[in-house]
Parts: sequence; C-alpha cells; structure tokens
Amino acid sequence: MAFGRRMLLKVIILGDSRVGKTSLMNQYVNQKFNNQYKATIGADFLTKEGQLEDRLFTLQIWDTTGQERFQSLRVAFYHGVYCCVLVYDVNACPFDPENFPFVVLGNKIDVDGGNSRVVSEKRAKAWYASRGSIPYFETSIKEGFNVDVAFQYLPDTIDVGGGGQQQRSTGCEC
Repeated sequence: MAFGRRMLLKVIILGDSRVGKTSLMNQYVNQKFNNQYKATIGADFLTKEGQLEDRLFTLQIWDTTGQERFQSLRVAFYHGVYCCVLVYDVNACPFDPENFPFVVLGNKIDVDGGNSRVVSEKRAKAWYASRGSIPYFETSIKEGFNVDVAFQYLPDTIDVGGGGQQQRSTGCEC
C-alpha cells in the first residue's frame, strides 16, 4: 500500500483549570495517568502518529492552560487548529444540569468587511440548529455589534427567580 505525505493535524484542548486536559492528552498519547496535579503554564503539546485508510497523519495535541491569568496566551495556539476538544468536569455541577444554558459566539465579523469569512452565518446557524438549537450569535467585539444582544439572551435561558438562588445556596443535586 502506497502512502502519501503525512498530514499534520493540530488539535487544541480547552477547558477550565483542573478539569483534566493534561491527563486526557497524556492518557491518549502515552497511555499513562498521573494522580499528581501540576498546573499547565501557557501550553504544552504531544504528538501521536496515526493512519486512516491510506493516509498517514500526525496529531499535534495542544494542552492549554485553564488558568485565567494565562488566558491571553491561549489565542496564539489557536492558529492552524483542525479540531477543538472542550473538556469539563462532570463533578463540577452546573446549576441546572438538564438545561444548562450556553451561547456560542462567532466573532470578528468586521474583519476585512466580511470578505475573508470562511463560514457563512447561514451555515453556522444551520449547524448549531441541527444540534439541538444551540443559540448562536455573530459578533464584532471591536465594533460592539451583537455583544449586548448575546448577553441579554442569557437571562431568558436562566431561571433568575427566587427558586434558583435557593437551590444554588443549598448545593447541587446532579
């Protein structure tokens, strides 16, 4: 079987601090788990070779810091990413796990007057709608476009009545 050029596929792992991003990467690449917690500073990466049919590939898996103080460093690692893995801790209980609200924002619609777009608004909205009507907004943080609209949507999805505050203060029943 003849193989072509090896493809480099960059994958980035995102999530809050202490959710297991580093452990996930080490388990996948090295089949090892370390019980000792050591915060990732900035980012780290490992590679793993693979083959799919007649294509050879190298997964370059980037583990980013979950610490807020290093958040500005993460952006540099997004360039050239083929896939994003979002990791969360199932033991960190959200307020209402069955109806946990979130919103996806497609940002920078102002860049190049929209001429450099790769994903159209119609295509993005259709994709998110096909996955259970995930709320999607296109924004320009630079121009302030749709930022307020996206955040004003949140109270509609969150029970801000008295019952919510009581449940939050008495603990989680996940």
